[in-house]
Amino acid sequence: MTARDGRPMKSGQRRFALALVVVLAGTLPALAKAPPESFADLAAKLLPSVVNISTTQTVRSDSGNRPEIPRFAPGSPFERFFREFFERQQQNPMPRQRVTSLGSGFVIDATGVIVTNNHVIAEADKIAVILSDKTRLDAEVIGRDAKTDLALLRIDPGGKTLSALKLGNSDGTRVGDWVIAIGNPFGLGGTVTAGIVSARQRDINAGPYDDFIQTDASINRGNSGGPMFNLAGEVIGINTAIFSPTGGSVGIGFAIPSNLAGPIIDQLLEFGRARRGYIGVRIQTVTDDIAQGLGLPDASGALVTSLAEGGPAARAKVEVGDVILAFDGKTISEMRSLPRIVAETEVGREVPVVVWRKGEKRTLNVTLDEFPDDERQVAARTPGEKPGQATVETLGLDLAAITPETRERFNLADDATGVIVVDVKPGSPASEKQIRPGDIIRKVGPEQSDVTEPSQVEAAVESARQAERKTLLVLVERESNQHFIALSVAKG
Repeated sequence: MTARDGRPMKSGQRRFALALVVVLAGTLPALAKAPPESFADLAAKLLPSVVNISTTQTVRSDSGNRPEIPRFAPGSPFERFFREFFERQQQNPMPRQRVTSLGSGFVIDATGVIVTNNHVIAEADKIAVILSDKTRLDAEVIGRDAKTDLALLRIDPGGKTLSALKLGNSDGTRVGDWVIAIGNPFGLGGTVTAGIVSARQRDINAGPYDDFIQTDASINRGNSGGPMFNLAGEVIGINTAIFSPTGGSVGIGFAIPSNLAGPIIDQLLEFGRARRGYIGVRIQTVTDDIAQGLGLPDASGALVTSLAEGGPAARAKVEVGDVILAFDGKTISEMRSLPRIVAETEVGREVPVVVWRKGEKRTLNVTLDEFPDDERQVAARTPGEKPGQATVETLGLDLAAITPETRERFNLADDATGVIVVDVKPGSPASEKQIRPGDIIRKVGPEQSDVTEPSQVEAAVESARQAERKTLLVLVERESNQHFIALSVAKG
């Protein structure tokens, strides 16, 4: 070994340099894994388990969609000709059309169970599965779930041996990991593409439980329902959607994570439908203003705005104004994660729920029901009615008690409780938060105390100022929907 000036190193210098190389080699991790030399072996192993799906739907003609008779001058010979032509068309309706669409899927059980997207087979009159060797088999629907866009099909493989794929742990997938997508883009048949995980936990407003893996692996129309693999050959996603202004791949594709799909697949196989956990609450995001109004250290969790009467949360004594911070040991860092976590929890289980109430944490035990077919969740109400009217200058509100007169004036429900907003001063804190006449203020303050007369709102404003809080949290009801609003009480 030589030093930087080119002269030979002394023995002591050589020993130190070698020791340094060994230490560095043992402690510094590789910054990135080298890409595989080829995906060929892995693709050859996986391709036989991926299928193409062809669906046929009968579209019935609608005579109401026929073009209208052109207008001509009265007495024109063309008028009579076209009228007779259109009358003949009405007597001979257009034939029904059969529309074919294509998608992808994969074998999850060697007896003939296929996973795909619900939108691939929705409204189909006939479904066919085409195996990798071009064998075409009729398929029947075992079950489907529109909320997660998953469906299970069954085929009779006859004497053919099917190779089932294994679901992997999508939670272990990291941004930057290599992935492979296999599917049936544009009906071309088994096609392999590769890329990396671009992002995780994407919400694309496709459904209430969005938690997509985003990838730049090429995904196009026809890939829907096909698998996304890690380099171990495990399915870590089900390709479902793309973002594209052109209709083709622009490197932004989305897959349902296997950890979300797995329990749904099991339920579809057992029950033919998804059985989701249900606690019976309506929730909203905790903003910085709301967190400050409730005395929360940071803006996290899910704020309860109403409770389904007799639902699991109501039975467990959850209250409107509680902030759900943890559910079954899982931290609720943002509001949208709670519905998914609840839905994934087994029906009938009793789970601990940590809530923030009146400045402290409390743990309640909630036993989950099954999500009802009727998804309307109506908050329980407490009767109460006292006269009174007042102007709360700080908030810019004219308030009145709910009386027979105000019920009639604002067309309120018979069981409406709280105080009614009669007028809103322009430029006031209430106006800035888009409160409007006819809204009902039901609860106020960090304790979310019920209000039945305007003076209670005035007292809550004064209490907030004395406690040196900048905002007052109010629960507002509008058209049977409730949401929390943090109103500024700072002196102008």
